[in-house]
Amino acid sequence: MSYLYERIWRLRLWKETHGQDMIEYALLAGFVAVAAGATFPPVANNISSIFSKITSSINFAASQS
Repeated sequence: MSYLYERIWRLRLWKETHGQDMIEYALLAGFVAVAAGATFPPVANNISSIFSKITSSINFAASQS
């Protein structure tokens, strides 16, 4: 019985799309930031510091769980 339950759970996760929009917006924001950094070199340092802060926040959150 647990095999059947596990199989149903995996199929349910495969069809789950609730987080898809947020990922798409994050990718779009990343592409815009890279394009802005390539177009305006003085902005590149600010964008780099923002991505560094995001990376450190993600790493901190991952270490807490």
